Amino acid sequence: ARDKLRSLQLLARHNIDIPKTIFSRETKDVDSLIDAVGGSPIIIKLVRGSLGAGVILGETRKASKSIIQALYNQEIDILVQEFISESRGTDIRAFVIDGKVVAAMRRTAVGDEFRSNISLGAAAELIDISKKQTNIAIRAAQAMNLQIAGVDILQSSRGPLVVEVNAFPGFKGIEAASGLDIAGMVISHVEQNTMKKRRRDKIGA
Repeated sequence: ARDKLRSLQLLARHNIDIPKTIFSRETKDVDSLIDAVGGSPIIIKLVRGSLGAGVILGETRKASKSIIQALYNQEIDILVQEFISESRGTDIRAFVIDGKVVAAMRRTAVGDEFRSNISLGAAAELIDISKKQTNIAIRAAQAMNLQIAGVDILQSSRGPLVVEVNAFPGFKGIEAASGLDIAGMVISHVEQNTMKKRRRDKIGA
């Protein structure tokens, strides 16, 4: 899940809607790269990263080209992704355990920050998500073969889009927003699976 390119490939293979995204190594035709995802503003991401690190907003074409060229000069491969303007500064984190969404929150960035990570100071509020959002969160976790996952969803004019699936989602924001013992739910799930495995192993022996 830390490999953003591989994650998006798996999601796309399972017909899960994601933002328009292009993997890019150094190219002289940066303009075509930007146009392919709908033009500026764009999101530029390092292939590996978490907690919002390595996610850059190219506000204008000129700024986007400068950022991309600077990363190319450092021999860094990147993802270029469309910017979902209607979700600027907000997203939905759905916490999935064993094929069920146990809680969901809306994260809202502070000030001019466009990234809505709790670690960057974003505010969180508990929300009830739609059946479509619930379904896409569950399918995304299943596509990544994760029993425990934090699925980040952007609401776009064409419906919910999965922007990232986290294999090690934090508990702080979702527990504060929901009042639920999410960590306890995770522990219970692990304990139950461990007991089931021991019983299977015993029968197999």
